[in-house]
Amino acid sequence: MNIGEAAKASGVSSKMIRHYESIGLIDAARRTAAGYRLYGQREVQVLQFIHRARALGFSLEQIRALLALWQDDKRASADVRALARSHIAELERKIAEMEAMKRTLARLAASCQGGARPDCPILDDLAAG
Repeated sequence: MNIGEAAKASGVSSKMIRHYESIGLIDAARRTAAGYRLYGQREVQVLQFIHRARALGFSLEQIRALLALWQDDKRASADVRALARSHIAELERKIAEMEAMKRTLARLAASCQGGARPDCPILDDLAAG
């Protein structure tokens, strides 16, 4: 199948497929005599794997490690679990940071009169650095 068909089958855009190839996340596609990329079911499976991993928030380097583990028949599931737990800890840290941002912004929004006057505690806080 061509790149458009592979994109549709995997949920990964043609542009991202080309990018993943350029950074070595996926192998270079086979080519037709005219130079068009060709993909088979295995390549689509790899792209689907990447798509799902991205949806779960894994970084490209984490996905590279997960792909290596997935393709290694002698892998230890403990290695996969460790990577997943590390990602969970990272997500929890990001969630805590976002909750703190939300609380700060809510406090600032509550302190703003929202009227026609130019005084604005939100802008004052942002300007204070």
